Amino acid sequence: MKKLLPILFLCISFYAMSQDLTRIVVEGTIIVEGDDIEGITVYNTSSNKGTVTNEKGEFTIAVALNDFIEVRALQYQNFDFRVSEAILKSKRIRVILIEEINKLDEVLVMTKGLSGDLDTDINSVKTFNPKLDALYFGIKKSDEYEFTDDNRSEINNIAMHSQSQTMVNGLNIKNVVDQLLLPLFRSKVKDKEAVGISEVPVSSIKYYFGSSFLVENFSIPEHRVEEFIRFVEDDENFDFTLLNYGKELEFLEVLSRKSKVFLRKTNDTD
Repeated sequence: MKKLLPILFLCISFYAMSQDLTRIVVEGTIIVEGDDIEGITVYNTSSNKGTVTNEKGEFTIAVALNDFIEVRALQYQNFDFRVSEAILKSKRIRVILIEEINKLDEVLVMTKGLSGDLDTDINSVKTFNPKLDALYFGIKKSDEYEFTDDNRSEINNIAMHSQSQTMVNGLNIKNVVDQLLLPLFRSKVKDKEAVGISEVPVSSIKYYFGSSFLVENFSIPEHRVEEFIRFVEDDENFDFTLLNYGKELEFLEVLSRKSKVFLRKTNDTD
């Protein structure tokens, strides 16, 4: 009987713990640039249960705080993340997969609204000292987005991705700028050859989320995004080389400064 008591106590403890962990069903959507969106696997390793997307890229899955979710699709990189308070509160999550030829695929995760994006495990290799406050959160309210760091990641979360991609607070800054912002700004340059930048086609989805990134991170009114782009590029001192690859952080810093001037100007006009 004495041997049975500890076993019984352990069983009761595990049962109580399982009762405390109540999962809720959240609705999810996976968005891609192409049409191959059905059958993408979304798996909760914490509950050992998963699902697949339907023909619209939609899925539902039961989750709890800090559950570990895996997203798997043959045509994209594996992507993992933990469930945050924001996901539980909104009961919704969007995963945006951006596929680009000859470039690493990038993944953006949003719980609600239209803020940019996303990430994977990172190696702790500090490479720069950002001067831009917005760069630290990368996406608006970054505390609502929790990503998995590896065991070498530092608290400041300024690092390099395992594929040498700059990461800040879990956000792949280089890919967000290269794939969303540069095409958006390049599309408005009148004489690209004269200023020495190459043409980068901007798809509707990239235009949409690039614009949304400016709205969410720099408080640019949605109906004034194109006006802001012209404001930036019409400055006679604007360095068009910032629209080439390799100057992502400097470009973001310029956008931060310009957005403050632009907002003051528009507020005075209004």
